[in-house]
Amino acid sequence: MARIEVLKTYKIYIGGKFPRTESGRFYSPKVNGKALGNICLSSRKDVKNAVVAARSAFEEWSGATAYNRSQILYRIAEMLEGRKAQFVGELIEQGSTKGTAIKEVETAIDRTIYYAGWCDKFTQLFSSVNPIATSHFNFSAPEPTGVVAIMAPEKYSLLGLVSAIMPVIASGNTCVTLASENLPLCSITFAEVLNSSDVPSGVVNILTGKKDELLEHMSTHMDVNALLYCGADKKEILSIEKYAVTNLKRIRVIDFSKIYAVSHETPYYIEEFIEIKTTWHPIEKMSAAGNGY
Repeated sequence: MARIEVLKTYKIYIGGKFPRTESGRFYSPKVNGKALGNICLSSRKDVKNAVVAARSAFEEWSGATAYNRSQILYRIAEMLEGRKAQFVGELIEQGSTKGTAIKEVETAIDRTIYYAGWCDKFTQLFSSVNPIATSHFNFSAPEPTGVVAIMAPEKYSLLGLVSAIMPVIASGNTCVTLASENLPLCSITFAEVLNSSDVPSGVVNILTGKKDELLEHMSTHMDVNALLYCGADKKEILSIEKYAVTNLKRIRVIDFSKIYAVSHETPYYIEEFIEIKTTWHPIEKMSAAGNGY
């Protein structure tokens, strides 16, 4: 009698935990006719739970020092390096050649380190002391936007996640990410890396499932401040822009079809998800005795 293969069930990642989908539904994407596993079909309730977790984590993560965030992102890179063989194996299982898989994992590690380096430097780049005509100091400084929904690239299971998530969280944002629908294996393994890398619970939440089911829920959620769409499907982009009007979300579209290009390593991806806060402070004039301001 032929043996029935027992497929691994891959859970989602919300609030630092690995729950099964609230919907109880699963799907089994295939590569070369072989099922990759039982993958959670996340629901609208899962999106809501993930947003609640991201919002709860925002104060702690945005309030952390830039140096501490840099340390944590570097720790993610260290953990990726330590589990390099596992990620290479998953990418090969999803159809990559060994050489391509190694390149993707190594680029993901290097890109994480790149953004770790920018955590305590982008403020100097995007802040300013502004010239004004009155007796005031006028400073502009960047602050994180809030909760960002991310629709990760479809083609790159690991590098797509890293390229989308790292610039978003580097400035103190938290996120809810929908992983690749057809190549989801690396997403939960990456969540395991996050879970053991000092990243506070809820900073990164990773869902799996079908984009056409979750696109509207992620785009219309009133507690999501911005949305990053990684792709070039004009119909999906138009739908996101229409749905996002409900609370005037910031929409950013990045085409990662040439994901290895050095143009995708830039602090301007961090800038896409920051707000500029301007502060005015009066200047007291020198007293007649010249003893202070």
